[in-house]
Amino acid sequence: MKTRNVVTREQWLAERRELLQQEKKFTRARDALTKARQELPWVKIEKDYQFDSEDGIITLGDLFSIHSQLIIYHFMYGPDWKQGCSSCSYWADNFNGIEPHLNARDIAFAVVSSAPVKKLLAFRKRLGWNFDWVSSGNSSFNQDFGVSFGPDHKPDDLVTYNYRETQFPAEEAPGISVFVKAEEGTIYHSYSTYSRGLDMLNGAYNFMDLTPKGRDEKGKGNPMFWLRLNDSYS
Repeated sequence: MKTRNVVTREQWLAERRELLQQEKKFTRARDALTKARQELPWVKIEKDYQFDSEDGIITLGDLFSIHSQLIIYHFMYGPDWKQGCSSCSYWADNFNGIEPHLNARDIAFAVVSSAPVKKLLAFRKRLGWNFDWVSSGNSSFNQDFGVSFGPDHKPDDLVTYNYRETQFPAEEAPGISVFVKAEEGTIYHSYSTYSRGLDMLNGAYNFMDLTPKGRDEKGKGNPMFWLRLNDSYS
């Protein structure tokens, strides 16, 4: 890596303190955005969604376990795919170990895909993950939450993704959805995010953003050209 912009410690401290003020401003703005997100209205879930799990058929309500809040990651893995999406796998590498901490704040966590559950469990074992992963292949769950476009989807088809009409290169897309269960058992949808809204969930990217090169993905066509499954780097 070539050296650049080398200064004295005193000059560096002056610029670092200036940047710190920008960081503090960003943190306050992020806190305000978080509050606005938490205050979004809820929408009642009218369908009785069911999923295939390693323990058999379960419902959306079952995914809550004893908790009143549920976060679901929509993982790109189509029914006929040989393996899961490498990009979603990159995100999923951040999920191991978080569940006890989420549970402590009354939050359950699960991953949902369209592929058959046997495929999901085999892929999970291969990559060393331990989170709950269920199949929505026999329900309209993925379609209803904007992350599945059907087996006949073509890259130039217009679809609704991330709350706008756009094109998407695959029949499956990533996302996060949040649900709440009221005391009487009624389930509500409180939030979903897609596309760059998922950046905040990727710890590796956030570490990279601290370095001079950053993600180093510009000017190379597909920005994630470098990415491999965690067991496939040479």
